[in-house]
Amino acid sequence: MSTLRVKAISSLHAEFSVPGDKSVSHRAAILGGLSNGVCEISNFLPSEDCVNTLKAMRSLGASFDVLEEMEGYGPTKLRIHGRSMKLTAPDAPIDCGNSGTGMRLLAGLLAGQPFTSELFGDASLSSRPMGRITIPLAEMGANLETLGEKPGCAPLRIHGGKLNPITYEMPVASAQVKSAVLLAGLFAEGTTTVIQPAATRDHTERMFAGFRISCRTHGNTISMPGGQMPESCDFTVPGDISSAAFWLVAAAAMDGSRLLIKDVGLNPTRTAILKVLSRMGAHMTEILHSTDGEPIGNIELHGAPLKGTTLLPEEIPNLIDEIPVIAVAAALAEGDTHIRNARELRVKETDRITTTVENLRKMGADVEEFEDGMVIHGGLPLKGAEIDSHGDHRIAMAFAIAGLFAEGETVIHNTDCINTSYPGFAHHLAAILRESRDAADFVLPTVTP
Repeated sequence: MSTLRVKAISSLHAEFSVPGDKSVSHRAAILGGLSNGVCEISNFLPSEDCVNTLKAMRSLGASFDVLEEMEGYGPTKLRIHGRSMKLTAPDAPIDCGNSGTGMRLLAGLLAGQPFTSELFGDASLSSRPMGRITIPLAEMGANLETLGEKPGCAPLRIHGGKLNPITYEMPVASAQVKSAVLLAGLFAEGTTTVIQPAATRDHTERMFAGFRISCRTHGNTISMPGGQMPESCDFTVPGDISSAAFWLVAAAAMDGSRLLIKDVGLNPTRTAILKVLSRMGAHMTEILHSTDGEPIGNIELHGAPLKGTTLLPEEIPNLIDEIPVIAVAAALAEGDTHIRNARELRVKETDRITTTVENLRKMGADVEEFEDGMVIHGGLPLKGAEIDSHGDHRIAMAFAIAGLFAEGETVIHNTDCINTSYPGFAHHLAAILRESRDAADFVLPTVTP
């Protein structure tokens, strides 16, 4: 079990890239494996979660060749050999590790296969509810069993077969549920439609277009005819803005800082973090390089004194991963920050409402907890503390950022989990700590273990 030790820094002047986008990497592995030829994927995220999805597709017949890798972690560039929609039964249950995205998307894919398969994960994943996908997939004709100790939880046994198209109105906004139903819809005869209560990440729809899958979006309604064959293509994964968010908050809260994040994804369904930090007082510029498919560009941010804000209900679905670090920014800001309508946080890798509130209080922040969120009364000085991530990568990284502003030393325990989304985070953190008293801009070194 690893530990991070963090002390306060006096300046942050840096430029670097973050690893590939986690959500996009999952989908690239799946769609590449379904395609009708060979796909070359660049800047793949070599995290445990994404590598597990890649291995899952290999167990279903979609082999891959590693072209480049981050030593000690996994592939960053690879060649996937597509199966033209014809997968083979796996020899053993498929391990999804800690990844809710991987399990839910694979369940949608496997629902339409002519064989039985099983998905399992670690203790954290096995405690997360799967009813949101089993209900619509059952409506399509799949037979799914939840075998977990807790009702409705993994492992999942999926008896695949012929699927019927449905029109599904999601009770909760979720890109994972939407994507699971659409992937199942590829194997249905007729048009599958998903109606969202609010806009969610649209990576699946954008990547469908890249793989020449026809998909129509009208407002919050997405429709897709079944029976389509993904056409093989080469694909570059943008840097993950959810990973960049930790450094954006650190720079935003440090008056006089300058940060340049290069080649990061600027998908409009993922950039709510930039709007929130702008409202709080940070100054930033976005420079787009590419707008084809997934928008990619640079973010330059200059820190300034922050003030509290209110997260809007319609922002929450596209901020759900960033809320722990936004809460850290709120503790460093003057005034109150209101984070409500975020009950979804209670069923992530941890109950992120409780873990965020408890850890902020340990560091001296004034926080009120509610069933659907929290209110942070910002402006109190933070102090170093012993923090337990409880195996949640975003909690671990959020409180490493808090430690950059705290008096004394902050020790974050149980940080191996960070590799599920941001391999190399500890090396970037160490480089920033080394440069903490040098106001000159510097470029972080290549991430190696």
